[in-house]
Amino acid sequence: MIAIIDYGAGNLQSVKKALDFLGCESVITSDSAVIDAASHVILPGVGSFGDAMDSIRERGLEDTIKRAANGTKPFLGICLGLQLLFEKSDESPNVEGLGIFSGSITLIPKDKGLKVPHMGWNSLEIAQPCGIFEGIDSGTYFYFVHSYYLGDADSDVVAATTEYGTTIQCAVQRGKVAATQFHPEKSGEAGLRLLKNFIKEG
Repeated sequence: MIAIIDYGAGNLQSVKKALDFLGCESVITSDSAVIDAASHVILPGVGSFGDAMDSIRERGLEDTIKRAANGTKPFLGICLGLQLLFEKSDESPNVEGLGIFSGSITLIPKDKGLKVPHMGWNSLEIAQPCGIFEGIDSGTYFYFVHSYYLGDADSDVVAATTEYGTTIQCAVQRGKVAATQFHPEKSGEAGLRLLKNFIKEG
């Protein structure tokens, strides 16, 4: 059973529909016991870093998420779910993130003539062609919607990058814990392949 964590920050149904399409049993939940018992956990999210962390803490889910992302089971953060795994974000300077990974989140540069938020398809340069990226080639396109990005993660956890006015570290991976800035559930066949790779991790 895959637990999709519900902390009030949207994008839950599209993730569940993708898992349903793949024939995978999943549940949208904010119940810590269900999340603890799940074989796999997904942390999705859209919206503000600060609001999301406030909601996670108000619902008593911070420790639950940290347990789920301790490396003992497959864990996947998506979009804002990637950003929350880091220590801080310029979007909410006084709010601490979950700190699963070292690094911070920064606003995409607005001085390059590119639209912010970044919305659309970008190709990836894949640094770790294993785990969630098994069988997925560099140059494959995925769908993005975001204004803030990761740029200073430790190089050994960066699984993929893309270019949009700057180099964006758009996926991280350390053992069974992974996260993507892009939306695999909205990225067609490539996104489904990534989710299949996540599902088969045990």
